[in-house]
Amino acid sequence: MTKINMAPGVITGDQVQELFSYAKANQFAIPGVNVTGTNTVNTVLETAVQLNAPVIIQFSNGGAAFFAGKGLSNDGQRAAIAGAVSGAQHVHQLAELYGARVILHTDHAAKKLLPWVDGMLDAGEAFYKVHGKPLYSSHMLDLSGRTDSGKYRNLQTLPGAYEQNGHDSGTGIGRHRRRRRWCR
Repeated sequence: MTKINMAPGVITGDQVQELFSYAKANQFAIPGVNVTGTNTVNTVLETAVQLNAPVIIQFSNGGAAFFAGKGLSNDGQRAAIAGAVSGAQHVHQLAELYGARVILHTDHAAKKLLPWVDGMLDAGEAFYKVHGKPLYSSHMLDLSGRTDSGKYRNLQTLPGAYEQNGHDSGTGIGRHRRRRRWCR
């Protein structure tokens, strides 16, 4: 197996697809781990370095709200947005220091969670303006629970936001998942 030629830190944009191609060519899976706090993030980073393997760190809506703390109200997805942003910043801060290669991902956002995604995209735009790189590598929109054609309407506004900030996005539609790449 050839060595991964990527700098440690959060992997974004075209490098995500390069890593997937590398994993496929070398016949290995990239583990995805849902995290809920700095302790779980740090454990995943440490393990990735020990194994010299890339990893996907995922925040679910509930995990992100938990990351923010149980004392913070989640009205309007406030805690979930704050936790997802804080958690992502923690990963950015430490992944490079640990020497870990990380795909930073949000897990299964159903239609009712689109305000959470919107909040993360807003925070991602601000992060991109300051740091010149996306806050997240990818976001997962799971609209498989919808059976009407209205499920597509909400997606029409997202590609531009994803392209602007170098994201990759997965969408779950119906019973079959289809991956659509929205990145620079």
